[in-house]
Amino acid sequence: MRTINIILRRTILLCCLACGVLFTAKAQWDVRNLGLVVDWQVNAPFSTGYADKISGWGMNYELKYKVAPRWNVGLFASFHTNHQYVGRQTLSISPTESLTTDQQRSAFQVPFGLAANYTLYDGKHFEPYIGLKAGTMFARNTTYYGIKGLYDKAWGGYISPEIGFNIYPGRTKHWGLHVAGYYSYGTNKTCTLTSDINGQNNAGFRLGVIF
Repeated sequence: MRTINIILRRTILLCCLACGVLFTAKAQWDVRNLGLVVDWQVNAPFSTGYADKISGWGMNYELKYKVAPRWNVGLFASFHTNHQYVGRQTLSISPTESLTTDQQRSAFQVPFGLAANYTLYDGKHFEPYIGLKAGTMFARNTTYYGIKGLYDKAWGGYISPEIGFNIYPGRTKHWGLHVAGYYSYGTNKTCTLTSDINGQNNAGFRLGVIF
């Protein structure tokens, strides 16, 4: 885990340095190079065993600027909630305590930070790209049982490579459709009723508009 944290910190630092170099190279500001992406997000956690059901309860936002013909850099923020129902069972809470109940699990994630992407083909109507997001993530995992609930929250590092494309139906690129698939990893550590989570893996896709 310490090695992963070091890699994440170095990746974020590298993104910051790359953004600085690219902004310096493109010193003249042009509002036409500014873009806004608003996505509906589908997310599926895995490797945690906690609230790992796929869901569409999420959104993604990006504000980016074209600093070179094929390079865009900017900021991103997203949020997502995944739920899972666990049927009635007897849980061992301690060597001398047990609890019989059903559970409703909820995993809430809010990552934000820096984003960069490289356009593979700069077509008139179609632009495929590869990208990387890096920053921090807030996570809150909650287990509801009976009329009670337990939750734990934590901050962690965040990194997310993605591949996608933009489609521009009109003659100009004033607006278009955005489609992307992604993988993400957060270093967050949380503990709820019977689940200890050390790192959060996710995969999913985004569908939205770009202005």
